[in-house]
Amino acid sequence: MPKKKTAKKEIKNKLETAVYNPDGKVVKKISLPSDVFDVEVKAELLNMAVRIYQANQRVGTHKAKTRGQVTGSTRKIYRQKGTGRARHGDIKAPIFIGGGVSHGPLPRDYRLAFPKKMKKLALFGALTARFRGNSLKILAKTEELKPKTKDLFRVLKNLNLEPDKKNDKMTTLLITDGKSDNLVQAGRNLPNFKISAVNQLSAYEVLANKNLLMMQKAINILSGEKDEEVKPLKGTAKS
Repeated sequence: MPKKKTAKKEIKNKLETAVYNPDGKVVKKISLPSDVFDVEVKAELLNMAVRIYQANQRVGTHKAKTRGQVTGSTRKIYRQKGTGRARHGDIKAPIFIGGGVSHGPLPRDYRLAFPKKMKKLALFGALTARFRGNSLKILAKTEELKPKTKDLFRVLKNLNLEPDKKNDKMTTLLITDGKSDNLVQAGRNLPNFKISAVNQLSAYEVLANKNLLMMQKAINILSGEKDEEVKPLKGTAKS
């Protein structure tokens, strides 16, 4: 019996993390939900999530005109026989300059289906990998922040997450609860800094950014403790 109790304590300590305030000081420690930050990290599933995400970003609006869509006369350029030359029809044939394109690209939907359960497991696996790699910080008391870039920059500097234009590899992703309009307005001009609502978060975004800064309320939404309606952020990519 004593061995089992010590094992439980080790698990709790393993998922325990600090919560920072905007001044960069630790205000308390919380235990993260194990079903989100302590799952099996499957490389195959994460690879699939990234590939599907990138495929879904393709617009697929490329289009080449066929001979029936090119502007020009449909008159036969010369008679069929007796000229000694090859047989031709109108000037819009693909063999002529300015004619239509044969077998050219057409509008296409590149989207791939991703089951909800697999998408959820991939997201939790990516969050687990970031947490185990010490690349996740929890931020509390964001209601006091004003929609000013300099204020948010000061918060990131206090957390050692200061944005740098020259270092594209040190990108930071702020995960909000979807109701922090002040943070969205303050962070949209910062270099190598992105903001995503928790209900629009994808495994690709988690893996594409070096550091994660998550609001404490977003953790509650991920774990299902609060069933809140979250408005999507404007201009976000398709997952």
